[in-house]
Amino acid sequence: MELLKENGKLKLLWLHGMKSYIRLALFFYYKKIEFNFEEQLLPNRPTLFLGNHQNGLMDPILIATRKGQFSYFLTRASVFQKPWISKFLRSLLMLPVYRVRDGWDSLSKNKAIFKTCSQLLYENNAIVLFPEGNHNIKRQVRTLSKGFTRIIAETLNDHPDIEINLVPVGFNYRRAEEFADHVILNFGTPISSKNYKTPDTNATVLRMKVDVFNALTTLTTHLDGDDYDAKLQRLEGLNANFLDPTIVNQIVATQLKNCEAQPKQKQNPIKAIAKMGLCLSLFLPYAIWKLILEPKIKEPEFISTFRFAVAISLVPVFMLVIAVVLWLSFGAFYALLYLASVFVLDVMAVKL
Repeated sequence: MELLKENGKLKLLWLHGMKSYIRLALFFYYKKIEFNFEEQLLPNRPTLFLGNHQNGLMDPILIATRKGQFSYFLTRASVFQKPWISKFLRSLLMLPVYRVRDGWDSLSKNKAIFKTCSQLLYENNAIVLFPEGNHNIKRQVRTLSKGFTRIIAETLNDHPDIEINLVPVGFNYRRAEEFADHVILNFGTPISSKNYKTPDTNATVLRMKVDVFNALTTLTTHLDGDDYDAKLQRLEGLNANFLDPTIVNQIVATQLKNCEAQPKQKQNPIKAIAKMGLCLSLFLPYAIWKLILEPKIKEPEFISTFRFAVAISLVPVFMLVIAVVLWLSFGAFYALLYLASVFVLDVMAVKL
């Protein structure tokens, strides 16, 4: 598609550079990131990655940095309002998708976006979208919107011989809003579009939504019902391992009866000291985060997103400034010592 063909080599260089930088930042941000595949995914196939959406922009970032071909992302249109932001997001292969809250008139713009997605799939690209239509930190799969079914119908109407792989992706965070979290992405068995002969009928749309929904509920923890808070509190009291949704969902299916509590992980004192040292070494970005930015965040789904934004923007600039000051004042040794100390403290605070 033109998004990649335009200034092809420069575009690929930009994308590879950003991907490498973000992957490096994620290494220092998460304790561990795992990708599990029920079936090996073949590259250069028309693919829709359909994930549950718990953790703001961290969800698409994690998929974007996995090994394999670049993916396009459908992103809520409200973040494209400023021209320079729109240009930046589009350079990262993000496409705006409009919702009712963006205004009824804007919904007509989705027709062009879905047509673009159809062409992208025809050209063997991968597209990532979150069919729940919004994000929520709750450990449950919410009702799916039909936007992804419209993309499938549009593509099959234009290219009836194409086979689209629908890959459900379950995101599993130990505690999504915390720093140095552990996350596992479970990629389910691809669902072939060949299973749906009449993709634009109401019955087929409903079946597609049900199939993807059911797949997602096996790939991530799914606490349904009106007693969500009670179930979650009980599971947390048992120290349930939310990184293993199969076990957690089995516990929920038994109505949490005869379940033994797992031992609680003890706080590593070295980790705590390293974290304190890291905060002192990065005192200015840390103060900006804790005193200015974090108090303004109303949705817990965005805590990790904005903290990560600080980590990849303010932190490197601050480290560079301090290193230059030390170099000019005391010599290169002390500048390198400071940089090395920050990296070591971060690894100890995150990985232990």
